Amino acid sequence: MAEATGGPPTAESARRAVEAVWRIESARIVAALARYTGDFELAEDVAQEAVAEALVSWSRDGTPDSPVGWLLATARRRAIDTFRRRAALDDRYATLALATPASEELPWDPDRVDDDILALMFVACHPVLSPEARVALTLRTVGGLSSEEIARAFLVPVPTIQARITRAKKTIAAAGVPFELPPASDRRTRLGGVLSVLYVIFTEGSTATAGDRLLRTDLAYEAIRLTRMLAALLPDEPEVFGLLALCELTAARFPARTGPDGEAVLLEDQDRRLWDRSAIRRGGAAMTRASSLGRGLGPYGLQAAIAACHASAASVTETDWDRIVVLYEALGRVAPSPIVELNRAVAVAMASGPGPALSIVDELVATDRLSGSHLLPSVRGELLTRLGRNTEARAELELAARLCGNTRERSVLLRKAAALS
Repeated sequence: MAEATGGPPTAESARRAVEAVWRIESARIVAALARYTGDFELAEDVAQEAVAEALVSWSRDGTPDSPVGWLLATARRRAIDTFRRRAALDDRYATLALATPASEELPWDPDRVDDDILALMFVACHPVLSPEARVALTLRTVGGLSSEEIARAFLVPVPTIQARITRAKKTIAAAGVPFELPPASDRRTRLGGVLSVLYVIFTEGSTATAGDRLLRTDLAYEAIRLTRMLAALLPDEPEVFGLLALCELTAARFPARTGPDGEAVLLEDQDRRLWDRSAIRRGGAAMTRASSLGRGLGPYGLQAAIAACHASAASVTETDWDRIVVLYEALGRVAPSPIVELNRAVAVAMASGPGPALSIVDELVATDRLSGSHLLPSVRGELLTRLGRNTEARAELELAARLCGNTRERSVLLRKAAALS
């Protein structure tokens, strides 16, 4: 054993070491164990048991030279114990229980690590699960976040997250979902589900739907980390790079989106000198990769192209709004949704004035396609303000404030409404 800190082992040093290893290597550990056991739920359970044992053992003996190997060997022993308990019921488990001792064979094959992690992503985002369960399970198994961290990020009780994860694992087992990559013919279809989960995680991190923080940067950066991992595993999928570009370019604006007290700063008021130029360069490189693959831009790539227009502009007035309108029109054809239409209306207002934009928004109101969302009355209030219809605008902004679950966004809406008094 070798203590990472150079001093005698302590409970605190062990905790730090375990947390560091788990955050970096949890996906590889769970994936390797899932391949070894053929049981997704068991793999996650024995990995957690190994982590719990490490907290005790490493505080006594120090951090091992190979922390990942130690966790894998310990988890494998726990799995074998489970196999032996089940041996009377299943001959396959009995055979596995008689396998070579853990010290001689670890479920860790460097040549299969990438496939293991990719399979883990596809399993965690399997269509048999609800969208909420996919998000929770992905953050738990691929991201290595605890139930407490996930619950805190989405502002739901810890037991709710734990129940989602438990149900997800049971659902996967009941459906007989194998721990393997889907066939190549199905992979691109299933990839959309994986990307949508990462997109939901990032979106919640970039603008929290509720609570008193506008940004949940830890969640957003975790989504970026997972998307980078996916891009490394699937280097020929343009939409993976499209999503990565979108996340990087959006996150580049984080430093300017909130003030010293956490208050929201609108795009037109942001100090663009604070924008993260490194993130913009990474986003641009991902955009180039997405475009170079020769299949055209999909929904994520088109959104990234819109984000790139903002990133390259010196100010709101110098932004190429005509191009953004065209990109939203293309996005509306590829992935039509009321949110896309609402965003197109905002771009039209900047390019052609509030009148044409209000017609688009009123059509959304008439068709009741965004009922209950604060975004629709928020945009409508802005357009009415620009048209000088202040009484109507104030009513819309006050409605938006009542519907908005985020304290920071709500305060901006109320401030705008009060200015129209």
